[in-house]
Formats: sequence, structure tokens, C-alpha cells
Amino acid sequence: MIAAVEAFNTALHEAGAFVSAGGLQPPSTAITVDYSGDGPVLTPGPSIEAKEYLGGFWIIEAENDDVAIEWAKQVSRALRSRVEVRAFQEEPAS
Repeated sequence: MIAAVEAFNTALHEAGAFVSAGGLQPPSTAITVDYSGDGPVLTPGPSIEAKEYLGGFWIIEAENDDVAIEWAKQVSRALRSRVEVRAFQEEPAS
């Protein structure tokens, strides 16, 4: 799997699509911060208990959703796992 992901990363770089990527520590290492009230409340662990969690991410430059989905297909196959595709929010209109 590591070789397949390295090949995927190389392809992203060669295509000029790579922006950033990173792996995340498991949810058990999280600290949830909630400052929606009078003061901050810090709680060990994830904010939501879930069967699945985000293990890492890629930020890529893609012309459109179809191109991003094609990249996602490649890395999903390399990881033998599901991959979620999302765009950044657009800047609010002035």
C-alpha cells in the first residue's frame, strides 16, 4: 500500500496538482475544545464518537469535480479504502 500511495503522490506532483497532504493521529489523541459558552471547555477525545474517522488528507488543484474524482479513484484504489471529495468554500462576495 505504501508504494501505491507514493506512486499516487508522484503522479500528483508530476501533474502539477499537488498542493499539500498529511496524515492525522488517531481520534484517541484528540482534545476537543468548546468555547461556545462563557469559557473554554477542553475534553479528551474526539468531538463525535464514530466507527470511521479521517486518517489523512490531500489538497489538490483540480480543474473541476470530475478531475478531482478521478484523482480520488486512484488513491482510493491505492489505499483500498473510501475517499471523500470536497471543495473549499468560496470566498464570500463583498
